[in-house]
Amino acid sequence: MRIVESARLAVESIWANRLRSFLTLLGVIIGIAAIVATAAVIHGLNRYVSEKLSNLGKGVFVVQRFGIVTNRQDFLDAARRNRRLLPADARAIAERVPSAEVVGWEVHATTDLKHGDHEILDTDIGGVTPQVLEIEPYELAEGRVLMQHEEDRAAPVVFLGHDVADRLFPNSDPIGKEVRIGGTGLRVVGVAAKKGSFLGFSQDNYAKIPFSLHRKLFGSTRSINISVKAADAARMWETMDEVRAVMRARHHRRPAEPDDFGLLTSEGINDLWRNLTQTIFSVALFVVGISLVVGGIVIMNIMLVSVVERTREIGVRKAVGANQGDIVQQFLVESVLLSCVGGAIGVAIAYGASQLLATHTPLPAEFPPWAPPTAFGICTAIGIFFGIHPARRAARLDPIEALRSE
Repeated sequence: MRIVESARLAVESIWANRLRSFLTLLGVIIGIAAIVATAAVIHGLNRYVSEKLSNLGKGVFVVQRFGIVTNRQDFLDAARRNRRLLPADARAIAERVPSAEVVGWEVHATTDLKHGDHEILDTDIGGVTPQVLEIEPYELAEGRVLMQHEEDRAAPVVFLGHDVADRLFPNSDPIGKEVRIGGTGLRVVGVAAKKGSFLGFSQDNYAKIPFSLHRKLFGSTRSINISVKAADAARMWETMDEVRAVMRARHHRRPAEPDDFGLLTSEGINDLWRNLTQTIFSVALFVVGISLVVGGIVIMNIMLVSVVERTREIGVRKAVGANQGDIVQQFLVESVLLSCVGGAIGVAIAYGASQLLATHTPLPAEFPPWAPPTAFGICTAIGIFFGIHPARRAARLDPIEALRSE
C-alpha cells in the first residue's frame, strides 16, 4: 500500500472521530506548546543579553574585584581573598600595558536625586573618568558627555540617563538646569538616548558624574571597576594576560595563588547566561516531557481501540492481498499523522503566545526558526514509538478470525 493512500485513509479515520482525536492530542498539544514557548523566551533572552547587556565592545574587558561567581562558597572565598581595586591599579595598567589603547575606571553608589518638587529614589550614581565614556560610548539624546577638565577639578556636573531626565524635567529642557544630591547642586550637561528596559527593569535610571566628584560626595572606600580597551581587538587575550601580570605583581600574588580580582568579558557573560538558560530549558524539557509521554500513551491506547473497532476492515484488507507490512504502514501513518497534528496545533499556540509575551510583557520572546521542524521531529518519534505496538497487533490478526468479527 502506498504512503499516499495510507495517509488518505488516516485523514479519513481522524476526521471521522474528530472529538476523540482532539481529546487524544491534548497531551501532545500542551507539551509541544510549552516546550516551544519556553524555547522562544530563552531564545529571545539570549539574543537580548548578547546584543544589549553583554556588549562591552570589541577588544574591551573589565577588571573587577569579583569575577563571575556561580556559587556561594566561591563568593565567600573571593570576599575574604580579593582586595579593593584602586585608581592606582588603573594607572599602573595604563602605564605598564602598552597593548592597552584606553584605560578608564568607574565606581557606583545609590542615592536620591532632586530637582524642585521632583525626586527620584535609589538612583545609580556612577563616578566615571572620561575614558570610560570613550570605551563604552553613550548615544546622546541632547547635550554632551563629561570632559577631562571636569574630572581634573571635580566639577559639579552630571550626565543623566533618559528616564531620570524625563522624571526630573517632565516639561522642560534639562540642559544647564540643576539637580541636587544631598546638599550639592549639579549642572546637567547631557542626556543619554533611551535604552529601554530588561525584564521590567529600566536601563535608563542612572546618572554619571566625574570620578573625582564622586569620591568627594561618597568617599573613597568603594572598589572601582577598570575598563580596558585593547589596541588590537584580535589580540585582546594577550592584553588580558599583561593586565593580569601587572595586577598580580601589584597585589603580591605568588605563582601558586589564585587571582584576587576578576576579568569580565562579553564572552564570559554570554557563556554564563547560556549555561543558566540551558539548565532552565533542560529542567523545563524534563517536566514538559512527562506531558508528551502521557500524550503518547493516550495515542497508543486510542490506536489499540481503533484496531478493535476496525478488526473486520483489517480482515477484508488481508483477504484482498494486503500483507503485514501494509497493515503496519497504515496504522503507523495514522499514529504519526495524529501526533503531528497535535504538534502543529502546539506550535501555532506557542507562536501566538510568544507574540503576546513580546508585545504585552517585559520578556523579549522571539520565536526560534528551528522550533517547527524540531517539534515535528519529536511528534514523528512519538507517533512511531507509541504506534508501533498497535500497528503490529493489527498486522498479526488472523484474517479468518478478523472477518468473523462484528
